[in-house]
Amino acid sequence: MRTKTLPKMRGLYTIICLVFLIAGFAKSQTRKIIDVHFHTRSAGDYGTTPPPNPASGRLPHASSNEEIYSSNLVLLKKYNIVKAICSGTIARNTDFITNDPVRFLSSLEFPDHQNNPLPDTLTFKKMAIEKKFIAFGELGLQYEGKTLADPEYAPYLAICEQLGIPVLLHTGEAAPNTPYMPCCPRFRINSGRPLHIEPVLIKYPKLKVMLMHMGFPFLEETKAVLNVYPQVSVDISVIDWAVPTQEFYDYLKALIVAGFEKRIMYGSDQMIWEDAIELSVKKVEKAPFLSKKQKDDIFYNNAAKFFGIK
Repeated sequence: MRTKTLPKMRGLYTIICLVFLIAGFAKSQTRKIIDVHFHTRSAGDYGTTPPPNPASGRLPHASSNEEIYSSNLVLLKKYNIVKAICSGTIARNTDFITNDPVRFLSSLEFPDHQNNPLPDTLTFKKMAIEKKFIAFGELGLQYEGKTLADPEYAPYLAICEQLGIPVLLHTGEAAPNTPYMPCCPRFRINSGRPLHIEPVLIKYPKLKVMLMHMGFPFLEETKAVLNVYPQVSVDISVIDWAVPTQEFYDYLKALIVAGFEKRIMYGSDQMIWEDAIELSVKKVEKAPFLSKKQKDDIFYNNAAKFFGIK
């Protein structure tokens, strides 16, 4: 009797396990996500033959602006990314927003891939008032060897503080060999240290700032800034797919343990590699030290509060 029922029990156990796995997968797909670091790249921004994803080795498939938009939209829908803060030129952001005005929100990137100069301050303020952008960034000033404290950015920061426009700043590192690339001979690691933002926070105490890439790898500086300046938050972009999993987990956990779970936001830093979104979402979902509430906060709640998304 026992030998006959054992296979049936095993079969039943297998079915139950599959049900729970499927239910867990479905649950992860219904979790609402805001991607606070999403790039609206154009065909050719990375050359005629774009490089493979440095983490997965997979080549991008989209080769035209239309294909780039369509392939990204499929991924955003698949992972229930209901809002994406578009970092790019206003023109390219508009391409995305025109097709899906509910999902996409514009953020003014500088420097951008088209080498556009910053608009003058009067134009900048007019654009902000007219909601041409809801955030200022990604600001990749580090690639120019500059910091947000450089005097030339002061008038723009004053406008952002006045109008409640969040500033999204690249911090930390970049790809290997960045200073030797034709684009970025002035890039310096030191320019991306989180502490360089302190003079700005002193001068503009109501300015909301997001440190992109969690200030990685400058953990202690990042914790110090977050502790002293409550108007600062971080996103987990790139680190959530481009560095080894355990290193990402250790860094993220350190900020959680330090008490900053309400100021950490999900970002993919999706550029041209379609799998960046998939890799980054799954890394957060699988993080063994995060509770369901913490995942909900990172994926949606913290960003909704920071950007005023209803």
